[in-house]
Amino acid sequence: MSGVIKKRSVKLSGHRTSISIEDEFWDALKKISAAEKLTIADLLTRIDADRPGNLSSAARLYVLKHLQAQR
Repeated sequence: MSGVIKKRSVKLSGHRTSISIEDEFWDALKKISAAEKLTIADLLTRIDADRPGNLSSAARLYVLKHLQAQR
């Protein structure tokens, strides 16, 4: 795991924002969005609507919960 955090720009609900997240989590979000037939922006919009903290942390927790549910 590289652990290098990259900032990525996304458009959520018509507004530009950024998410700072490691490549590994970004790749997992892309796989999840593809499996659910969503764009990455649509998936992040869903995550954004339910988040208690910042979007980057919420996205990591979403990936973790998704992987735990597959066990």
